[in-house]
Amino acid sequence: MAGDGFTTCLWFDGKAEEAAQHYVSIFKNSRLGRITHYTGVEPGGPAGTVLTVEFEANGQKFVGLNGGPEFTFSEAISFQVHCEDQDEVDYYWSRLSEGGEEGPCGWVKDKFGVSWQIVPTALLEMISSEDPQKAKRATEAMMKMGKLDIAALRAAYDGA
Repeated sequence: MAGDGFTTCLWFDGKAEEAAQHYVSIFKNSRLGRITHYTGVEPGGPAGTVLTVEFEANGQKFVGLNGGPEFTFSEAISFQVHCEDQDEVDYYWSRLSEGGEEGPCGWVKDKFGVSWQIVPTALLEMISSEDPQKAKRATEAMMKMGKLDIAALRAAYDGA
């Protein structure tokens, strides 16, 4: 009864196709899928306009739904992008904050209002260190940053 897993549905106000194309252009292992259109029977949009867009971003399944202005995104839900090095942090920070807004501690809100956490995998290792002082120093350094700087995090972690 499990089917084929689950798909995250993102509710947009007329920008589902634009958002899907944007995300597919940013992430590797991504593609656009089936697009459905309003038929005129269901509420929400004029016949012929885009209702849903299926897409994969970094291998994760999504569907963008043009549901109207009733619901908007909030920071209560965000997507974590795990980055292996500073180049990846810089890339995702730049691409996802473009037209949106930069936040604290590695968070950005994209131009569609979706929140993302740009997280170096090295930070996850540092803050889960068995040495509580090292973990504390890395966490304190992170709390003072917008875009995360792996070298500065490592220096704080090492007590430099």
